[in-house]
Amino acid sequence: MPYQNKPSRRQTGTTDKPRKEALHREDKKDGDSDGGAMLIVGRNPVIEALKADKSLNAVYLSGSGGSLGLIRRMAAEKGIVVKQVTDQKLSAMCGGASHQGAAASGACAEYVSVEDILEVSEKKGTKPFIIICDEIEDPHNLGAIIRTAEASGADGVIIPKRRSAALNETVFKTSAGAASWVPVARVANIPAAIDILKENGVWIYGTDASGEDYSMTDMKGSVGLVIGSEGFGMGRLVREKCDFLIKLPMSGMITSLNASVAAGIFMYEVVRQRRAVSG
Repeated sequence: MPYQNKPSRRQTGTTDKPRKEALHREDKKDGDSDGGAMLIVGRNPVIEALKADKSLNAVYLSGSGGSLGLIRRMAAEKGIVVKQVTDQKLSAMCGGASHQGAAASGACAEYVSVEDILEVSEKKGTKPFIIICDEIEDPHNLGAIIRTAEASGADGVIIPKRRSAALNETVFKTSAGAASWVPVARVANIPAAIDILKENGVWIYGTDASGEDYSMTDMKGSVGLVIGSEGFGMGRLVREKCDFLIKLPMSGMITSLNASVAAGIFMYEVVRQRRAVSG
């Protein structure tokens, strides 16, 4: 396959620079509306939050059958308060969302640093595979992207603090619990976060209609995959930081895909190429 050729980060003199600490853990302190207690809604999201040892204040159940019994036992084993409520009460708590008889209240959303995400691949002994969401504002899209990131083996997701969905109950619900497993860094400045990734040997691939066919681009190395916003794509400064621009071939009258659908295709191209090398 005629992949694009690229020099190594070592040749550009950037591989072995020490990690900057400029963004380290600053985003665990949220002062906006998303920083309060969060409600995790639905059986699978609650189960995954319990499995991942998320900090939960209480679990609310409106029944006892099936997997609700499992939730009750798991919560009891972890010393988490279980409250039996009526279905009407739970529906009111969840704002009418489909709760399937289960919800859990947790502490503020738990964000990590960019350095924490880089450490994931170090511990696994693999090359970094990181998803960068540039102003994905729809929480359903962000949740779906996080779900695919977890399934495809990505090390983490980076989101901006402004003009972006945060780790709220809608994201957790849409991710089917994957948000309990995938590290998410919430940064003040996406271009600065990209600089940290580059200094640690990560190549940045931006998704843009002006780019090269995604299947013809070598993505077997260290990958930072940028997914642009639903309406406007990547911002100018983010675009300028990209090492490569890649696109999906579009044959129909519609010239773009939903952000989370496109992200899934790009992520699994990285998976395919890596498996071709290891296999």
